[in-house]
Amino acid sequence: MKQTTRTGAGVFNRLSSTQIVYLVALLTAIVGAILVAATGRNFFSPGNISSILTGTSVLGFIAIGQTLVILVGSLDLSVPYVTSLASLIGAGVMANRSENVLAGVLLALGVAAAIGLINGLIVSGLNVHGFIATLGMGLIISGYLATNYKGSFGQTPTPFRLIGATGLGPVPVSTLIMLGCAGLAMLLLHRTRVGHHIYAVGGDRNVARMSGIHTPTPVITAHVICSVLAGMAGLLLASRLGVGSPTIGTQGGYDLLSIAAVVLGGTLLSGGKGTITGTLGGVLIFAMLDNIMSVLQINPFLKDVVRGVVIVVAVAIYARRRIVARPPRFGPTDATRREADEVPA
Repeated sequence: MKQTTRTGAGVFNRLSSTQIVYLVALLTAIVGAILVAATGRNFFSPGNISSILTGTSVLGFIAIGQTLVILVGSLDLSVPYVTSLASLIGAGVMANRSENVLAGVLLALGVAAAIGLINGLIVSGLNVHGFIATLGMGLIISGYLATNYKGSFGQTPTPFRLIGATGLGPVPVSTLIMLGCAGLAMLLLHRTRVGHHIYAVGGDRNVARMSGIHTPTPVITAHVICSVLAGMAGLLLASRLGVGSPTIGTQGGYDLLSIAAVVLGGTLLSGGKGTITGTLGGVLIFAMLDNIMSVLQINPFLKDVVRGVVIVVAVAIYARRRIVARPPRFGPTDATRREADEVPA
């Protein structure tokens, strides 16, 4: 019995965090299908699949950017305010005119990139922790929004609204765009020097600096990309609503929810270890949980309880795996024991 338990634990410990998160996603889908079937509905119907994938789009954009920031050892709490601001700028510039779509998109993303640049410069140049720097930036943007916007603003034209309303079969166009951004982020991390430097700086900034890496560059790059992706999320919300909203980002709670999705995907909050693929798995789990609880008409406050439990359990599992996998600090390891056994007497 002990041998069987030990073998099962060994198999579990050999799984990567990405494999674990997709295993959890599979279990969530199975349990969800059973619970939804009890209400007389089909969890895997095209309409429900489309609803789940739609739920991944906005959070997916922000979580991808948040992954880059966390990998570099920082954090971004300004993303919900950037999302709201981008929706207002985009809808305001478009003003229900199709010829203004490009100008609205470029201006919204340009402002988002400028905010990310400021965040990155503060974090890397003034050595302010990302939590404090982006919290301050978020409060500045929040004050600006509250002072200048009292309700919805602007209007998006019909062609732009189609981005948030159409799809290829059950797959929304917005989800395809989000997955395209995820693919580009993966290429950045694994095929470029900046991507490798993001991991290095997140692992140990001092070691990275002594290795000749210009540490501000990956920090600034991560923050700029994170803000731009938050701006894209704001534009997507504007296309769905048809107007810009000063509260759409904070109402979604995308700051903490994006961090939760990143952590659930196996990325270390201390930085240096994690994947975009794992983050997408975390986003998918949250989207399925929201869908299941909506179908079951569960109290909205209970949704946060379920999310919290999932996050705590996931972090506890990852922490336990690292403790178990860590070799003893003192005494012979299995490898040294084998070497000793092979030495002839």
